[in-house]
Amino acid sequence: MAQKVQKTGGETPEVSARAGELKGKVARGVAWSIAEKGGSTLLQLGVSLIVLRLLMPEDFGVVAILTAISAVALIVVDSGFSQTLIRKADPSPEEYGSVFRFSLVVSLILYVVLVAVSPALGTYYAMPDLGRTAPVFFLILPVNALCVIQQVIFTRRFLFALQSKVTFAANFVAGVAAVGLALAGCGVWSIVAQRVLMMAVRAALLWWLSSWRPSGHYDGAVLRRMAPYSLSLMATDLISMFYTKVPQFFIGRLYSSSTLGYFDQAVKLRDQPVNSAMQAVQSVTFPALSKVAADDRRFAESYRQVAMIVAFALFPIMAGMIAVAEDLFTVCVGAKWLPTVPYFRVVCLAGFFYPIAQVAYNVLKVKSDGSIIVRLEVAKKIIMTLLLAMTLFHSVQAVVWALAVMSFVEMALNVVAARRFTLLTLRTLARTLLPVALVTGTMYAVVRAAEWFVADPALRLMVGIGVGVATYVGLSALFRLEAFREAVGMVRRELKRR
Repeated sequence: MAQKVQKTGGETPEVSARAGELKGKVARGVAWSIAEKGGSTLLQLGVSLIVLRLLMPEDFGVVAILTAISAVALIVVDSGFSQTLIRKADPSPEEYGSVFRFSLVVSLILYVVLVAVSPALGTYYAMPDLGRTAPVFFLILPVNALCVIQQVIFTRRFLFALQSKVTFAANFVAGVAAVGLALAGCGVWSIVAQRVLMMAVRAALLWWLSSWRPSGHYDGAVLRRMAPYSLSLMATDLISMFYTKVPQFFIGRLYSSSTLGYFDQAVKLRDQPVNSAMQAVQSVTFPALSKVAADDRRFAESYRQVAMIVAFALFPIMAGMIAVAEDLFTVCVGAKWLPTVPYFRVVCLAGFFYPIAQVAYNVLKVKSDGSIIVRLEVAKKIIMTLLLAMTLFHSVQAVVWALAVMSFVEMALNVVAARRFTLLTLRTLARTLLPVALVTGTMYAVVRAAEWFVADPALRLMVGIGVGVATYVGLSALFRLEAFREAVGMVRRELKRR
């Protein structure tokens, strides 16, 4: 059931050859990036499950606030310049050097400010550990700034295999340290050490593997020329991230730290597969789409295929986690975390919409001048503000449902806005995603039906996962889904290449 982009017409042999070459490069990049993200996700998931068993929900409430603050701060440190460098045809040494120095100085300023206000934040949230751990946790800001240019250079060169190995090694070292500290009874410090150590190991490896070093002098004129696009991206990402973390900021104040821990872990466990897959796809497709931005037909087809593959990979994961949620928490982390299950199921529902929204957002980043992105974010945040105002003081479960509704709204707005910059029609995009959605829905129904015949939670979990995988793959092969054929073809081509 292969779909064709409407209004794109035919392609010359030269265009087809170039498209095939780029497609192969993107496929290999995505494969390596997904392999790393998949390996890192499994490693992080294993570490998380061990640490969840050893620590208390309120410990994760403290880390949730620190993580929310640092996520916003990291966007300010970058200020959109790294994405601008990736987008440029040939960045100069002066541009690299100026962005590096800017990021490092901003990160140090933010570090000092955040450490200074952390005792007050601890008092505000009634979390004494927040003030004690903040000076260590916020070290991730300057450490991350140290390797921003190496990350840009490796991304521009499609060195995703190298980045994959670096990220996995950093996660492995940090994960081992976190488990060891948790077993030693270090409590919240085990999570803090994991976050900082992961960033430090990653930065050290990137510096060791890269030949780039800061040179020349800081040139403010270089940054001013890059600023219009960069700051538009920063404003968009800043607004988006702030609103993403708004529930954590308010739940931590209005409810107990343990309730925040339940909520934050529901979001985190959902985000591990979703964000890992999206980071893998985004890191490869943004520079790839930038290279074909001038070719409307290739760009539209690339957009369609990325959306299709993302849906094919993530839709069954979200549906499967909803189906086995209660058994997953019971078996893997224990009964003390069962209050997380209702939150987890709803945030997984939101996980169906977020990936498509992000793919469309990539189109806007490549094709637009950035102004429409800012306008879209303003509209989204007005809607989000209304939803949160109606739900924050009601219950955490109401907040979670508001997030799910907002994910759908964000997807709809991004996809409609992206239509202005591509030949891909909304109808063709819907026809591309519909077969994947139908197979996913069938898989979910089969898994829930199979669970009725098994009483033991552990056995039921294994049966649910096995039946789900077999049903999804079997139906995809039976109906010859385009996404399934693309995935199989990519694997075969990679095996032949090796």
